[in-house]
Amino acid sequence: MRRKALRAAFPCTLPIFAGFWFLALAYGILMNKNGFPFVYPMLMSMLIFGGSLEFITASMLLSKFSPLAALTVTILVQARHLFYGITMLDRYKGMGWKKLFLIFGMCDETFSINYTARIPDGVDRGWFMLFVTVLDYAYWVSGATIGGLVGAHLQFNTKGLDFVMTAMFVTIFMNQWMQEKKKYTGIIGLGATALCLVIFGPDRFMIPSMALILLLLAIFRNPIALAAEEKEVDHT
Repeated sequence: MRRKALRAAFPCTLPIFAGFWFLALAYGILMNKNGFPFVYPMLMSMLIFGGSLEFITASMLLSKFSPLAALTVTILVQARHLFYGITMLDRYKGMGWKKLFLIFGMCDETFSINYTARIPDGVDRGWFMLFVTVLDYAYWVSGATIGGLVGAHLQFNTKGLDFVMTAMFVTIFMNQWMQEKKKYTGIIGLGATALCLVIFGPDRFMIPSMALILLLLAIFRNPIALAAEEKEVDHT
């Protein structure tokens, strides 16, 4: 049962492996170039496990100590996980001990796979989602650790290296956009974000846009669910 779930989960995570390893290597190298030994990116990737936040933390560690500012930035950057968690409440029911790591290890990419993947018949849903989460976690931690180790031996200009996170998010969005016949979720995400950006400005739009996206997803839940069912029928 476990091997079958692992065989089903692994191919789904291969695109994440390619992206995570590049991003995590870049993060580890960046930390090394900022003067931190490999232990820092290794432990931060294991305990924080938030790519965008870890890149921000790299600069915060070099700034004046301000725990309140660090807490505020963390909440603003990672607040989207509140909405991911609400979305996954039903899917994580009855998971037992697996639920603890599923909650801890849920990132943007893992959420995307576990929420949209069509799990093959005969594969345990809990083990499938757990293996997706574990594999993505392992990709990130190993990449960050290796990046921290090899960073000392690389000599190049690291300016702009932190842009790789933005590039990956754009790639993931475009992939999902092309896969969907009816672009409900993409249009909601783009429209709500653009509206909040205009109203609240670039420094304060994140939380309002997430709240508005959640509200719109709830309002248009039925057509979105119907579109998802039609997509599954097309694949069968």
